[in-house]
Amino acid sequence: MNELLRTNNQVLLSYVKALFGEAGIDHTILDTHMSIVEGSLGILPQRVLVSDEDFARAQRVLRDAGVDFGGANE
Repeated sequence: MNELLRTNNQVLLSYVKALFGEAGIDHTILDTHMSIVEGSLGILPQRVLVSDEDFARAQRVLRDAGVDFGGANE
């Protein structure tokens, strides 16, 4: 699994989930429950991971949708 995106923007995370669901890209979002530890302030980012096989396609999906993901691991 490779980290593709790290953000605390819940709207962006929801959008990425929808994009990947539509494209059939399996993904994992880590640190979703860290807000409980931090007091629900939303300052700790969540990480979106995709498999090695889907990584390039996931990057294209985000790029085509205009999502700025920092081009991690390009």
